[in-house]
Amino acid sequence: MEWMLLPFKRYADFKGRSRRKEFWMFQLFYWIVVIALLAIMFAGLPWETFGDDYDGGQGSSPDFGFTFIVGATLLGLWYLGTFIPQLAVTVRRLHDRGLSGWWYAGLLIAGFVPLINLLVLPGYLILLVVLILPGEEKPNRWGEDPKDPHHAEVFA
Repeated sequence: MEWMLLPFKRYADFKGRSRRKEFWMFQLFYWIVVIALLAIMFAGLPWETFGDDYDGGQGSSPDFGFTFIVGATLLGLWYLGTFIPQLAVTVRRLHDRGLSGWWYAGLLIAGFVPLINLLVLPGYLILLVVLILPGEEKPNRWGEDPKDPHHAEVFA
């Protein structure tokens, strides 16, 4: 559980390196929460009204209900609260591979540029491969190897 919460402890820390374990445990925690909040959202939907002529042709939409609104609000707050830790842990993971975090920033920005955003999907697939690979087993310009037993500041 400590590995899942470590990116919150290092909330806006874009310096240093992060192990694969820190990155992927945080991703697991992140997606468990997202799926739970989506389940809350969709549990309250009036499923029987979808696909039917709900309003008799009057043009009104179905009532989404309290649980949908609560779930959507909590999901929005979760996205806002985890945006910076997600960025930071990804940048630190790239640092562990010996790459600058600016590569990730470029990929994020490219998603908003017309036509260039077509390259974003292959870019994210390449990023996924890079994040899966082990980090450099030696000190690099972003710090010591986080797997080095002499480097004990992870939970200090």
